[in-house]
Amino acid sequence: MLSKRLIKYFKSLQLKKYRHQEGKFIVEGAKGVVEVLQSGFKVDYLLATAEFKSSLSEQLLQKAREVIEVKESDLQMIGTFLSNNAGIAIVEMLPQSPFALPLDEHVLALDDVRDPGNLGTIIRIADWYGIKHIVCSLESADFYNPKVINASMGSFTRVNVVYADLEKILSENQMPVYGALLEGENIYKSDLSRAGIILMGNESQGIDKALEPLITHSIHIPRRGGAESLNVAIATAVILDNFFR
Repeated sequence: MLSKRLIKYFKSLQLKKYRHQEGKFIVEGAKGVVEVLQSGFKVDYLLATAEFKSSLSEQLLQKAREVIEVKESDLQMIGTFLSNNAGIAIVEMLPQSPFALPLDEHVLALDDVRDPGNLGTIIRIADWYGIKHIVCSLESADFYNPKVINASMGSFTRVNVVYADLEKILSENQMPVYGALLEGENIYKSDLSRAGIILMGNESQGIDKALEPLITHSIHIPRRGGAESLNVAIATAVILDNFFR
């Protein structure tokens, strides 16, 4: 049974202030909930409809500290989905730990990517291409925003996302830095390395001017039609695809 106190608490986690104050975030829908139960994240509460609960193994149910059977209307009231016939998980945020750039793989760096849907989609794309680490500027969208979690389609459990001063990270880095710039080299003709940082910029402003001198290889996707620009998530997918050709 859901108390008014718990309902208020769960709903408050939609806001960044309370998420970080409590150290908890919400995961919605069947896929996301199953993914987080199968991951190393700690699940505080699992709110599940009777049908969804019956579809979960006892092993998965035991991953949650407390399981509460609810109605679909409860899930719609607490979460952000217009329709949710499965469940919501209340999950502990990962502890902050020092981040060291790996020297033998590709790392995504995101400069001021503020749209939560874009960040979530980029996390999903990174997971598809086996990218394990994303470094976001301090101004980028909050990783634990429900829209980020939802758009990642469970990939948030497999991709390590950290926030840092990108200028400091890039200036101390020894790997090549590939920056997506309009005046960059045609990516289809570029010599792309097996390891390095791939830097993507803000949805409307691109990469910050202060970061441009730290780019060792500027690249761009040549335009063949009349569109003014590409969505940053789509551009990320095209660029990553070329790195792994």
